Amino acid sequence: MTKIVTHDSRFHTDDVFAVATLILVIGEAEVVRSRDPEVQATADYLVDTGMQYDPARHMFDHHQLEGGGVRENGIPYASFGLVWKEYGEKVAGGKREAGIIEQRLVQAIDANDNGIVISLDKFEGIRQYGLADFFNSFVESRDPEHLYSVFMNVVTIAKDLLVREIAIARKLIVDESKILSYLDKSGDRRVVVMDENLMGWKDLFRHKPEVLYVVHPRPDGKWSLSTIQDDMYVSRKSLPASWAGLKDEELQKVTGVYGSIFCHKALFMAVTSSKEAAIKLAEIALNS
Repeated sequence: MTKIVTHDSRFHTDDVFAVATLILVIGEAEVVRSRDPEVQATADYLVDTGMQYDPARHMFDHHQLEGGGVRENGIPYASFGLVWKEYGEKVAGGKREAGIIEQRLVQAIDANDNGIVISLDKFEGIRQYGLADFFNSFVESRDPEHLYSVFMNVVTIAKDLLVREIAIARKLIVDESKILSYLDKSGDRRVVVMDENLMGWKDLFRHKPEVLYVVHPRPDGKWSLSTIQDDMYVSRKSLPASWAGLKDEELQKVTGVYGSIFCHKALFMAVTSSKEAAIKLAEIALNS
């Protein structure tokens, strides 16, 4: 059976995801956690230990003096990134899919492992709770047998997360062409009406400055009128201030649109019972 060797003692998010990726590549594998050079010499894949990066020899460490390389944006590679660079396209099913995972997941994990800060805390004493915190919560002791069991448990979690992220990446690519098709069909490109609940339109339309609103179905069968936001809660054109926080009869009275259900107090989204009602609200908002 193929043997994957990584370091023992406390684990980190990068080695967890590196091993999870290799298992997706290889299938069934024996995972050993050891810093013993003799044990490491028996590895088919050596991950996050060994002081060497040599993909031809299946060695994926970044702790050596020269490291494992640095991306163009300045984020150094950790073991997850090195493994993903080698096998991501195969695991994800394509170059674009692998690139989406690299941007959504891999770089943030590599940055954290290398001590690179990618976001600033706005509130004193408050910081974002991330994947590293989640996986650290599993470590209750330093007993080797216990840590091995916990490590394999979190590798399974990481593997499941990767599978879901790959599915999302594939859907984003498929949905992109549909979203652009709806844009092309729009008579007034300020309002895009979509008949499907598609993924990725928020990010896509951030690069289309003419788009202000999107009408789209919701999973619960209702419809939404959503603003395009260049930043969180900063809309290019907010919904009318008089709609803020209103619902049902109150909102219908103010808008004159039957089927109006709710408008968020931050004025970035309204809910209706039908597509036609959402389009009417969009027309009112455009002229407000």
